Amino acid sequence: MRLSKYSLGVGDRFSHAGEAQLKALKRAEEEGVLITPVWNKSNREHAIIGTLPIHTRLEADEAVQALDWNHDYHVDADHINRGNLGKFLIHCDFFTIDVAEFIESDLVGICEEEIEAFALSLGAYAGDLFLEGLESPLTLTYEGIHESAKRYYPAIKEAAAIYRIIEREKGADSFITEISLDETDRPQMPADLFVILAALAREEIPAQTIAPRFTGHFPKGVEYEGDAEAFAREFEADLAVISFAVREFSLADNLKLSIHSGSDKFAVYGAMNRAIRKFDAGLHVKTSGTTWLEEAIALCESGGEGYGLIREIYREALGRYDELVSLYRDVSLDLARLPRPDEVDRWEGERFARALRHDRSCPDYDPRLRQLMHISYKLAAERGKRFYPLLERVKEASGRNVEENLYERHIRRLFFPQ
Repeated sequence: MRLSKYSLGVGDRFSHAGEAQLKALKRAEEEGVLITPVWNKSNREHAIIGTLPIHTRLEADEAVQALDWNHDYHVDADHINRGNLGKFLIHCDFFTIDVAEFIESDLVGICEEEIEAFALSLGAYAGDLFLEGLESPLTLTYEGIHESAKRYYPAIKEAAAIYRIIEREKGADSFITEISLDETDRPQMPADLFVILAALAREEIPAQTIAPRFTGHFPKGVEYEGDAEAFAREFEADLAVISFAVREFSLADNLKLSIHSGSDKFAVYGAMNRAIRKFDAGLHVKTSGTTWLEEAIALCESGGEGYGLIREIYREALGRYDELVSLYRDVSLDLARLPRPDEVDRWEGERFARALRHDRSCPDYDPRLRQLMHISYKLAAERGKRFYPLLERVKEASGRNVEENLYERHIRRLFFPQ
């Protein structure tokens, strides 16, 4: 099973927007850009909402059938580990193996001698590595290689063990493998990525995408925070490292970068777009379940009971902030800067929708409110008996929102020539 050059992780909290998401991809296809949809939903999200992997599979299959999509599509077991892998095996054909917790770990039975031997095997690369497409060389030192090996080889060892389980259960050619190292505080720089890719080759993991932690912050559902120019340089260097490592270590020839929490990072989309064209590289971007926010916007605009439910969720989210934020990295809000519930109660639904919609040209847009609502889908799930019927009532409007957001704000900026 082979992942296409461009792919998009279409996360959908409530399995309600599959057709709307696929409509956006069909628009891209009609304009000459083929992007493979990958419906992704993590074990954490399933647990919060009360769904199972079969629901994600059914959403994907039904959308594909309804819209007559004649290209590949996949269902991702997102951020899986040994503990939760089993429930995803039947219904998924894309596995995001999350081994960030095993970075620099002594839990995988790897000894210092093995790390030393691995580092020594890369000793010939110490010095200036001139990579095609980069103006300056990538400088490697043996000390740096050894440090990266010590940090990341245990995680790759764990990834190999998980990969072998999936391979045994499903067969080697029946799924796509992604390696995720992004759920950590320290970014993996291009020199680290070089060592990580060498470790993938050593452990014979046929990864087709890799998700490192990048410089800067990727908060959920809002703009990138950090030095966009530094990110652009790092992103290009990562692409150059992947291109070199694929040839040097005989890795999968379609190996590409995966950007997690990639939705709404408009400040770096231009650099990413230019870089993948410069290097003729693939790209996988996960869009962080922003379908929920587009559905919330539709409920706001519907007024009445729908908007009342959103105001209720907002008020409760402020009171349960510590609980909600504990589920996510890269979320830190100053609650004092958010509108108070009594103020929001005086807003019309359209006013709340303007605050929530990611339109930086709108003076009412509030990224703090948007991020709080992004992590508050748990509160909607808790109101399922009220929430789902209301969501069904606004399906047409929310579908338009989802399609437009995915196509105009994301797909066109990332994958189309600018």
